Amino acid sequence: MSGPVGAEDVERPIPSGPPPGAVVEILASREATVGAFPVRRALPQRGRRTVGAWCFADHLGPGTVTAEQGLGIGPHPHLGLHTLTWLLAGEALHRDSLGSEQVIRPGQLNLMTAGHGIAHSEEGTGWAGPVHGVQLWIAQPSATRDGGAAFEHHPELPRVELDAAVVTVLVGGLAGARAPTRCDTHLVGADVQLRAGRTVLPVSDHWEHALVVLEGAVVVDGAPVVPGHLAYLGVGRDELPLDVPDTARTLLLGGPPFPERLLMWWNYVAREPAEISAAHADWLEGGPRFGTVASPLERIVTGPPPWPAERSRHPAG
Repeated sequence: MSGPVGAEDVERPIPSGPPPGAVVEILASREATVGAFPVRRALPQRGRRTVGAWCFADHLGPGTVTAEQGLGIGPHPHLGLHTLTWLLAGEALHRDSLGSEQVIRPGQLNLMTAGHGIAHSEEGTGWAGPVHGVQLWIAQPSATRDGGAAFEHHPELPRVELDAAVVTVLVGGLAGARAPTRCDTHLVGADVQLRAGRTVLPVSDHWEHALVVLEGAVVVDGAPVVPGHLAYLGVGRDELPLDVPDTARTLLLGGPPFPERLLMWWNYVAREPAEISAAHADWLEGGPRFGTVASPLERIVTGPPPWPAERSRHPAG
């Protein structure tokens, strides 16, 4: 399922200041470790769970791996979401229970759809050197979240020159360019590489947006944003001016506020505790729902969800 996404590409004057009532909320990312690799988790946070359908954003590295010790994340399950992997440096190997086996390198994108259930691993390839990138999760709406699993790899994505920037559209549409990536909701995700100066991104005024800065510093409405932070920009903007004193690189994430209540635990995105409890029981039992990943790495397991068994049996109203 896909639909029109992104803002119309029209000429507008450069604004003299932020629109009335504009929000710039700077939130510090949380330090975490995935496998043996350091990450900065920008979403979810206590004060900001989602931006549109974007419900998870890990900024990986930059760090260094050896040929013997790569990313090394063993088979684990997912439910009710898409995972999007985008690298700025290095490479990684994706394997999943559909039989997919795909190396990803900078400038390429992997999108995995979990639907009712999928398992995958993220492994080293023998690459030795710097690794830098992001993994993002997109919540699936009720119309597709119980559907089948899928995987797609995009070796090339559309790029557009805009003011002092080169924009790579990862999902959805921006500035007249549209990605081929699957969209189950209205959505935009873009990698924006910025030179010194001002760049104005055209955005939808009824969508909320956020920036996750990957390199350098970006100034939005006078507020500097640097790696390790998420800048939540709210709704009500039809353009987003970005000022850069040097060079910088940022992700733009956006979409209409997600209309459904989400419940997230471990690698699952659902609506009710019983859904997650049932999925986790299926994973622990090794049943057919999540399948088998042909990985040399050990399967990852964890304890039960942190709610009483009664909630697992009777979904909340």
